Amino acid sequence: MLPRRVRFTFAGIRAGYVRATPLAISTLVYGLVFGVLATEAKLSALEAVLMSAVVYSGSAQIAGLQSWSTTPLLLPLMATILVMNARYLLYGAALRPWMESLPPSRSYSSLFLLGDGNWALAMNAHAQGEDDAGFVFGSGLAMFIPWTIGTLVGHLGGSIVANPARLGLDFMLVALSAAMAVTFWRGRSSLLPAAAALLAALLVHRVAPGGWTVVVAGLSGGAAAFMTHDAQR
Repeated sequence: MLPRRVRFTFAGIRAGYVRATPLAISTLVYGLVFGVLATEAKLSALEAVLMSAVVYSGSAQIAGLQSWSTTPLLLPLMATILVMNARYLLYGAALRPWMESLPPSRSYSSLFLLGDGNWALAMNAHAQGEDDAGFVFGSGLAMFIPWTIGTLVGHLGGSIVANPARLGLDFMLVALSAAMAVTFWRGRSSLLPAAAALLAALLVHRVAPGGWTVVVAGLSGGAAAFMTHDAQR
């Protein structure tokens, strides 16, 4: 059975853009924070903007900066970003039934702009009957633009903030992780993965503090979640 054709229209792009506009404000602020932290990490404005445009993941980018500042090696940096962004494999798989009949130019460009906020927004809209896949692209664009602009503005203004840690800006990754943990909490089934990640992070931090803490914690939590899910089947 061939996959059904779906629409990808300007009206859908506009609808997604408008629906995601409220999220753009927080994305802009988050980009400003990353820009300031990138200045502290000695990245140039071009490097910071390119990182935001290519990696396009606040949590992965801030974790990557922390990894690079403590352990300036390429392998831990790449591993940190890959682990932090592994969830996008699941996001893309969830969107496949909706977007699989689209031409590659439209589906891949939409997936490139995919973020946590607009993915949740698009999935909710699709569940309510939205069949125009342009919604995914438009909602992603509404968040991508302020993210890159915020990065540039934050970097340019970073020299004004002599010590971002004094303003608590270095706490952004912790705050984001805590917020995401609350969102993904599923009751008792989440206890073992959370405990495994916490224990792994504490152990690795004592031996080799830096980027590997995030990598090992993410892998440990994911492995525990997989084993728990497999045992419950």
